[in-house]
Amino acid sequence: MATKHSFQTEITQLLDLMIHSLYSNKEIFLRELVSNASDALDKLSYLTLSDEKFKSLAFSPRIDISFDDKKGTITIQDNGIGMNESDLKEHLGVIAKSGTKSFLSQLSGDKKKDSALIGQFGVGFYSAFMVADRVVVQSKKAGEDKAYAWVSDGKGEYEIGECVQEDFGTQITLYLKNDEKHFASRWEIESIIGKYSEHIAFPIYLHYSEVVSEPQEDNAEDKKEGTEDKSKKKEKLEQKQKQINSAKALWTLPKSELKEQDYKDFYKSFAHDNADPLRWIHTKVEGNLEYTTLFFIPKSAPFDLYRVDYQSGVKLYVKRVFITDDDKELLPSYLRFVRGVIDSSDLPLNVSREILQQNKILANIKSASTKKILSEIASMAKDENLYKEFFAQFGKVLKEGLYGDYENKEKLLELMRFDSQNREFISLKSYKESMPKEQKSIYYVLGERKELLKNSPLLEKFANKGFEVLLLSDEIDGMVMPMVGEYDKTPLKNISSKDALDEIGDEGVSEEVKKEFEPIVAGFKDTLGEQIGEVSLTSLMQQAPLSLIKQDDNPMLAQLFAQMGQQAPKAKPNIEINVNHEIFQKLKNSQDKDKIAKVAQLLFGSALIAEGGSPEQGGEFSKQLNALMIEWLNQ
Repeated sequence: MATKHSFQTEITQLLDLMIHSLYSNKEIFLRELVSNASDALDKLSYLTLSDEKFKSLAFSPRIDISFDDKKGTITIQDNGIGMNESDLKEHLGVIAKSGTKSFLSQLSGDKKKDSALIGQFGVGFYSAFMVADRVVVQSKKAGEDKAYAWVSDGKGEYEIGECVQEDFGTQITLYLKNDEKHFASRWEIESIIGKYSEHIAFPIYLHYSEVVSEPQEDNAEDKKEGTEDKSKKKEKLEQKQKQINSAKALWTLPKSELKEQDYKDFYKSFAHDNADPLRWIHTKVEGNLEYTTLFFIPKSAPFDLYRVDYQSGVKLYVKRVFITDDDKELLPSYLRFVRGVIDSSDLPLNVSREILQQNKILANIKSASTKKILSEIASMAKDENLYKEFFAQFGKVLKEGLYGDYENKEKLLELMRFDSQNREFISLKSYKESMPKEQKSIYYVLGERKELLKNSPLLEKFANKGFEVLLLSDEIDGMVMPMVGEYDKTPLKNISSKDALDEIGDEGVSEEVKKEFEPIVAGFKDTLGEQIGEVSLTSLMQQAPLSLIKQDDNPMLAQLFAQMGQQAPKAKPNIEINVNHEIFQKLKNSQDKDKIAKVAQLLFGSALIAEGGSPEQGGEFSKQLNALMIEWLNQ
């Protein structure tokens, strides 16, 4: 007896979007279901070679599609791994991926863009409800006795019960909506498979009926009347079967046989993406190691790019036999946006995941593949518009490689692009070529937003010297840039570091000026006390009254601490007073300690706010600011 279950809340939302508003390209439902069938065949294919329990299984992998244009149904059947009752609940009733909510939040309302996300999120099965008002899934797991049926109209509930099915595998029947019955057509199905699933590595057979004519034998009456019409024929329906894809693993074919469109079509099916890839890298290696790789660089970032539980985009095969799509060690984590295939001829078919982690063959493939991919990205960088498109999607994650991939550190540094106070999207090479002769280092400033960094008083000191400063506002910058050390034998330095400040020098404050400012310096120290470090004078600034210098300042690191529920160690800022500023020119002759104290508190609080922070004593700051305005209004 079938039992009813409710869909997970996220699936209910997803189904509502799919049925009512999401897909503009509904034919993709067939691509998704065929892709799922292919995955099921991959999994069983691996088990028949690696698991003793399945080695004796009679297994000839295939996908069969049939339709009934009168009833308006389409059936997709595979003889893959199959599902039992718990599998049906887990895979078709609950979205286990924690990224589902991210998916729902990323929907833009643009149907074309949103539809491209479906397959990436691993929820392609539900696209069936765009064209069907009822879906029946019958499945029997390989090696088990019982078969189960899953039935739903996509309106919040589904039923699961036992059913009769002799062979293992899964059969999905779609009862098409009235206005979608055109999909139950030989020509529609052949066209969709040719467009999206030509290079599925297993044969796809289409079953259809065709009217055929046969000669009709003469009957007695005809002979009696002397009429002999040998052209008379009778018609009947004949069931036919036709393979509608090449079933050749595209990566195994010679590049000379493949066209650009072949790669694009394969990528779209493989990566569940509606957009063409930016680039692809197809490599066949022979010699001590024999392997083939086919990698794609997508146009848009996968939804889970910045999630710890991201899904690997690379599948591992051994002699065309699928091994795993869940090994995050096949490429460095900073290349996790890459989609593709690694097919080795040297690994054993029964290789375990534990062995994969320390396998020298895979380590060599990984190293060579990483270099190939970085080389292709470097080639893309020659086209600035194309590279801007790429870097906007993947620049942040590429920076992660600077943290751990020492082997490719120099290559990665060449690929980095930054903004400065003067220019946008500049390379370190371009920065270094434009450095004045007297400049000793490449300077950068860290902060949470570029808008704030551009107005940093500290930046003004370097700008007045004619020194360009890189504005680094990505979270990852604070972690990796201090570790980079140098580029092309030129040091990289944070402008708040003592080394950087020493390099620009500050000889403009005379002893006479220092004496004039003694009351102000003393007043700042007494008023701000433990909130600050040292107080000094500078003549290198023009606009800002003072700057805050935090030695080894790293706001991004502080933000990371906060995300982990911890407080980063506080660094007391040093204060540099701009002796040229009008405020201090008027204040330097004052002996009013109370006035100096108020100015110290207000300027210090304002400087903190300008950097995106806030005064520790916000209430006191606000009270003094209000009092100052009242005083001004009463004048």
